Amino acid sequence: MDPVTLDARNLLCPMPVIRMQDTVRKLQPGDVIKVVCTDPGVLHDIPAWCRVHGHEVCDIDEQEYEITITVRVGPGSQTGA
Repeated sequence: MDPVTLDARNLLCPMPVIRMQDTVRKLQPGDVIKVVCTDPGVLHDIPAWCRVHGHEVCDIDEQEYEITITVRVGPGSQTGA
């Protein structure tokens, strides 16, 4: 399955994490989501959220003003995490 891409550009904290959480709830464990952001706060917020909810940050790519964080969905996705 191709990664799901979530466009969270031009959203400020906490909206990228909230949008990611809403999307992850619809995915299955093992699925991959790429979150494209412009708020540098996501460099801390998304990895912290993933640690709490059991998801794996696979990659963080920073290109000028854009940050793409790739996450593998963990087993807690169907329990609202």
